[in-house]
Amino acid sequence: MIAKLMMHKISVESDLGTLTQCVPETVQTQPVVEVVLALGSNYQAEKYLPLARKSLTALGKMRLSTAFQNPDFTATLVQPKPDYSNQCVHLTLNTPMSLQQLQQTFKTLEGDCNRCRQTEPNQVRRVTMDIDILMIRLANTENSLSDNIISKPMSDWVVMADRYPFKEHEKAGIEELTETNY
Repeated sequence: MIAKLMMHKISVESDLGTLTQCVPETVQTQPVVEVVLALGSNYQAEKYLPLARKSLTALGKMRLSTAFQNPDFTATLVQPKPDYSNQCVHLTLNTPMSLQQLQQTFKTLEGDCNRCRQTEPNQVRRVTMDIDILMIRLANTENSLSDNIISKPMSDWVVMADRYPFKEHEKAGIEELTETNY
């Protein structure tokens, strides 16, 4: 299923670098109204991606990029690793939440997908679900007419500095989500 993020059409390469970047700690308590996520799984993705998407729909209106299969960029010839299935998600929250609340909610969702963070040394990690916050839109950029606006400016988005520059599949997912104005 392919859906589009409701933002201005942009060139990902040129325009994302001009957006405000924030270290997540600087906006922890601010209310977020929209978020762009990167979902990833290298173990039973056919089970855990749909489970994560279903759980995310409880938080708000969701739009999806195409799911991509990518090699693990940390794999080597000596230590091969399973490919990841990745997908970007645009989520318009039903109720604003602080970034801190969102982070905790996503960690809980990863746990609901049986995410195990502990591995033995030299053991290849089986990642059932990884949810990363790529970009947020803060509540203070909203106004009472926001639902009636034809398009929201891309400049309202804040890129999480700890996730930038984006990986190729993240850029492709964001670009796909930005292809159509709303």
